[in-house]
Amino acid sequence: VQLQASGGGVEQAGKSLRLSCVVSGRSSSSYAVGWFRQAPGKGRDFIAAITWKAGGTYYGNSVKGPFTISRDSAKNTVYLQIDSLKPEDTAVYYCAQSRGGVAGADESDYEYWGQGTQVTVSS
Repeated sequence: VQLQASGGGVEQAGKSLRLSCVVSGRSSSSYAVGWFRQAPGKGRDFIAAITWKAGGTYYGNSVKGPFTISRDSAKNTVYLQIDSLKPEDTAVYYCAQSRGGVAGADESDYEYWGQGTQVTVSS
């Protein structure tokens, strides 16, 4: 199983970004894909997750949005839309695939991780 995150970059505050995560190598559709982020010097925070089969979405409570998670089954891709970017959104954003079919909010709920994509928001 491989996850490839992309779409990060340098953007001005107030603008939007859409991150992508391409998932490959999994034969079953009973899993979830989550997005986390890690700011410099901090731990990894859960943002949102989506179940692949049903498309159910779940958002974390500790990270303020607005964030929107979605998926395109035909492209094996999960998206994270980040609107109204703020400098505090600067972080490395990771996508991950769950161990089972449940979309958890803890890092231990996820088995496979992408390499991360850097988002830098300038004021």
